[in-house]
Amino acid sequence: MKTLLFLLSPLYLLATASFITPAEYAAQLYKNPRGIGCHKCHGDEGEGKVIAKYKHKGKERNFSAPKINSINYNEFYRALNKRKSGMPRYFLTDKEVVALYLYLHRNDKKKK
Repeated sequence: MKTLLFLLSPLYLLATASFITPAEYAAQLYKNPRGIGCHKCHGDEGEGKVIAKYKHKGKERNFSAPKINSINYNEFYRALNKRKSGMPRYFLTDKEVVALYLYLHRNDKKKK
């Protein structure tokens, strides 16, 4: 009997789970769109981040991801759909791009 309950419990959780909000969806998408999250390189708030420090020909260098929380939507959309060195191509839908953009700008009204 315990085995049966154990096997059925995921079905119960699935049946009682509610849909996530658009904000929750956007946060999850930012943290893991297609295997690696945007936050790993661009920071938790899209503020940009140093990914690696290294020496090249005796000179200290940084490999950094740019700040993405202050660019306009058109720049953001183009950046996600254009091949750049170091930036993986995610093949996001238009709705996913909008969700990510809104996630990064969710606090804009509070800043004013």
